[in-house]
Amino acid sequence: MTIKLGLIGGGVMGEALLSRLIAREIYQPSEVMVSEPQSKRQSYLRQKYNVTVTTDNGIVFTEATEVVLLAVKPQVFSAIAQELADVLTIQISPLVISVLAGVSLNQLESAFPQLPVVRAMPNTPATVGAGITAMCLGAYTSAKHQKIAHQIFAAVGEVVEVSEMLMDAVTGLSGSGPAYVALMVESLADGGVAAGLPRTIANQLALQTVLGTAQLLQENKIHPAELKDRVTSPGGTTIAGVAQLERAGFRSAVIEAVKAATMRSQELGK
Repeated sequence: MTIKLGLIGGGVMGEALLSRLIAREIYQPSEVMVSEPQSKRQSYLRQKYNVTVTTDNGIVFTEATEVVLLAVKPQVFSAIAQELADVLTIQISPLVISVLAGVSLNQLESAFPQLPVVRAMPNTPATVGAGITAMCLGAYTSAKHQKIAHQIFAAVGEVVEVSEMLMDAVTGLSGSGPAYVALMVESLADGGVAAGLPRTIANQLALQTVLGTAQLLQENKIHPAELKDRVTSPGGTTIAGVAQLERAGFRSAVIEAVKAATMRSQELGK
């Protein structure tokens, strides 16, 4: 059968997309080829998903007829682009989708001249189908390419389109954001332990509180400030906690974290 999807990089994000695309039957295993340098990882992907696995990025690029998905570390992009330069003389025109933080459309289009390119930033909740991906389209993409890219990322969560000038900010917020939320869950649990709760109970309470709050905000379509006001009664426990967070600069710290991650994404793209 024809290879439709080529995946360069079989790491966490690459596997997240692969697993959901196959589970939803958007692509059949026989239509997928994955390039992965680590032999242990190759065996794992081959056995679990029954896909074709290789170490040759060039073969993936020349065989894939529909999409080539780049899911490697941004630091190795230049090396891979050089490696693929030799095969670009062949008359092939798959859609190239990059999930590399900080690698711009200009860099992608320079590496893959006149090919349709999409730059995307999914986040790690994609591994459980609860992610969100922001994407922007290159100069040679059509409505067909846009539909393909949207379908791929909808398999792992929600999808939004933004202008490229906002992609580094997306990286700093939703791309890096799961780490900030994980720190908050850990801190909530630690606070519970400090207040006398058993660790397992504290962990359960912290995790479900964050999950439930996010679901409530999403389903009721209310502003976070409104929910905060609903919970804080005059002279009560919650406003005492909120006041302490304000004294500690909690909101400022989160804002600065997003800004710092955004700046790092900009640096990676230079």
